[in-house]
Amino acid sequence: MEIVKKGVAGTMQSSDLMVFVEPADSLKVEIESTVIKQFGHLIQAKVDEVLVKNNVTRGFIRLTDRGALDYAIEARIETALQRASAARA
Repeated sequence: MEIVKKGVAGTMQSSDLMVFVEPADSLKVEIESTVIKQFGHLIQAKVDEVLVKNNVTRGFIRLTDRGALDYAIEARIETALQRASAARA
């Protein structure tokens, strides 16, 4: 999947997250979370899984997490990616 424009998904409410994606020359992921010390490695693993599943090799992905569960993380990333992809340009 090619990221051709900015895409956003999610909310800043408790147990949710905001995902921001935008085009970039390389792949960079930035995670901010209220539970980063306890679950940072699991959040990163879920992000990596979704990016691999969607064949994302370039782009800047930023997550601002407020304790979202893994299924919400996956859904929000996929939605932001779809909104930023060439198919929706």
